[in-house]
Parts: sequence; structure tokens; C-alpha cells
Amino acid sequence: MVNKVFLIGRLGKDPVIKHFQNDNAIAEFPLATTESYKDREGKWVDVTDWHNIKLPNKFMAERAEKYLKKGSQIFVEGKIRTRSYDDKDGNKRYITEIVVETFRMLDKKSDGASSDSGGAYAPTANQESASVAPAVDDDLPF
Repeated sequence: MVNKVFLIGRLGKDPVIKHFQNDNAIAEFPLATTESYKDREGKWVDVTDWHNIKLPNKFMAERAEKYLKKGSQIFVEGKIRTRSYDDKDGNKRYITEIVVETFRMLDKKSDGASSDSGGAYAPTANQESASVAPAVDDDLPF
């Protein structure tokens, strides 16, 4: 069985970073993806879906905090997860989110941007480091 998601979209808000006592951190933000099609009358229709994105470790959260902002375009690769929680009134709520394994910033580098501002970020198995590569459309898996 496979649980794999690939999305290209724009951040709906700046990433929210949550720090924990064990020196870990996560980042969360909404991501908008839009599809366009022609309706029966030949008019273009845009359909936007919103996805809850979670960057599950300190390394990715720090990169998001440094480089991503509302409107940034990114590619994410991850898994769909649904979890439940109790709200403030004690009602059980469910949330579906994309837990990111890697992400790539797709915005063009602006003048004065640091040399590592565009790239792919994924922690290695042994440490929280990353391979950084330029944002190149040919690297996308489709």
C-alpha cells in the first residue's frame, strides 16, 4: 500500500512554528492548490483546495521560518495523516494534514537573497541536515 502526496501550491499564511522542551520544533501552515478547467459554456473555472501542511522536525521548521512566507510557492512531498483531538468543549474533532518528508521552494531567487534560499529540504536518517539543490522543474516527479 502507498500513502504518498505531491502538491504544488502557495502558502495561505506565514508558517506557525511550535517549539518543544526537547529542542524539537514543527511548522504548520495552510497550502492552496488550484486547478482550472473549462465549464460547459467554455468559461474557465478555478477550483482551489486548502491543505493543512505540517513540517515535522526542527530542521524543516527552521527553514520554513527563515525562507517561507504567505504567498510563497512550494512543492511538498509527504503523507496524508488524519488525527483526532478534543476541542475546548470536549467534542472530538478530526484533522487531515500532509506530513511533509521533503519540500522545495519554487519562487525565483530575488536580488540579495542568500545562496541557499532555493532548494530541497529533507532530513537524513541520522541527523537533521539536508541536501540543498536549486529549484529546477525537471527535478519534479511528474
